[in-house]
Amino acid sequence: MEGAQQLIGLPHRRQALLTGLASLAVPGTALSQNDALPLRLNGRLIQGGAAVGQTAPGATVFIDGEAVGQASPEGWFVVGFDRDAAAKVEVRVVSQGAEAVRMLTIQSGDFDIQRINGLPQDQVAPTAPELLARIRAEAVRKRAGFASRADRTDFRQGFILPLHDFRLSGRFGGQRILNGAPSRPHYGVDMAAPVGTPVMAPAAAEVAFAETGLHYEGGLIMLDHGQGLVSAYLHLSQLDVRPGQSVAQGEVIAAVGAEGRATGPHLCWRMKWRDRNLNPLSLVGFRAA
Repeated sequence: MEGAQQLIGLPHRRQALLTGLASLAVPGTALSQNDALPLRLNGRLIQGGAAVGQTAPGATVFIDGEAVGQASPEGWFVVGFDRDAAAKVEVRVVSQGAEAVRMLTIQSGDFDIQRINGLPQDQVAPTAPELLARIRAEAVRKRAGFASRADRTDFRQGFILPLHDFRLSGRFGGQRILNGAPSRPHYGVDMAAPVGTPVMAPAAAEVAFAETGLHYEGGLIMLDHGQGLVSAYLHLSQLDVRPGQSVAQGEVIAAVGAEGRATGPHLCWRMKWRDRNLNPLSLVGFRAA
């Protein structure tokens, strides 16, 4: 959704976007001499951040005691830290009775307050029964897209920005006040650009969802990068991919639009890892492999 006012000069755009993230990298080494399994983690330890790990092939990964998946046959896995993640997060891997544990310190995020006015009321608080039924049906399909679990480890290769040229018009995690009413936080990064601007796949993936005409998102694509890491691209004016298709990093998947709940043309870029809301910028410029 268009609305914020932050401008970034193109030569310094990437550096500015990643300010405060690069310094939070986890050392890419095993930290404990008591481990019965190898465990290396590398990433960005901040609310909305993510880390890529390597351990024993097929090891079960636990976050704060919850089993969240298994490492790949090469031992790779990814974990994400929600926008509201606690200050301490335990990562544990278990294989054949052996385990390794890391207690991670998660830095608090720096979140804005965004006030956006002039939206149609049915985009803020819809009441029409037929519209509410449509929204519920769309929500079911979107949940299925975010629940995609492709057998891939594309997150290892790192992410690039999905647009070449844009204005940063909304940061991840900000509290939103829509037409004067407090709303849930903004879980995306808004990148203002003209309608028709090509949108690229930031990393290789399988297309998990691709639809046009959604009430809130307009044109929406979801890309599954493996192990529950799914990125989403909202308000698109054109879709160039279909569900089940594999895409390469840098491949054009869509075009910027102003569809759905939007006050101007822009790309809203979002990311989830197993229902945790992540800042997609936390994986830009980071490479585990």
